[in-house]
Amino acid sequence: MKKFAVIVAGGAGTRMKSSTPKQFLLLHGKPLLWYTIQAFLQAYDDLQIILVLPATYIDTDVIQSLLNERITTIAGGKTRFHSVQNGLKLVPENSLVFVHDGVRCLVSPNLIQRCGEQAAMLGSAIPAVTAIDSLRIEMEGKHKVIDRQTVRLIQTPQTFRSELIVPAFKQPFNAHFTDEATVVEAYGKEVCLIEGEYENIKVTRPADLWFAEKIISERLAL
Repeated sequence: MKKFAVIVAGGAGTRMKSSTPKQFLLLHGKPLLWYTIQAFLQAYDDLQIILVLPATYIDTDVIQSLLNERITTIAGGKTRFHSVQNGLKLVPENSLVFVHDGVRCLVSPNLIQRCGEQAAMLGSAIPAVTAIDSLRIEMEGKHKVIDRQTVRLIQTPQTFRSELIVPAFKQPFNAHFTDEATVVEAYGKEVCLIEGEYENIKVTRPADLWFAEKIISERLAL
């Protein structure tokens, strides 16, 4: 089965409060996106990457420096849904598809492989971790505690066999689509969770960038 990673890196990163999109910020002299790409290249020798980018960045020097024969670029869309939809246009039939946030640069090759193995068997693998903070839910102006052991924090790479995800993304866009799992569920298919990794954070705010740099420093020292 062919393997394709649709790495979504089309966001502007406004919460980072930087003029440079967060996926291109430097960590140890390399763009954050470089670490994401390397994890997938290391996970499988036969995996192809579809890099979904802002159209204005595709031909820039920073992107050209990241490319090799296993990476294809395509412009993103107006929402994450449309960006993934664009990337899936390049995925052939009978493929294993990993959809990953470009700014989750701490993802490990091991997690990618575990997702691939489960999705090949069960059709999907959605990495998730148990909430570690106390949680409350607000309803009708009031709030109450909910059991954190029943809550799962969803990550990527959300991984599917192509016969599930490709037709699901031919549905019309819905504002309730928050990730690939919700799109596939709206298509009438169940999805399967898999244990994620607490280090696999989505770099969104300056504190996340500090954490990512610390973890990468530790990994480089090994």
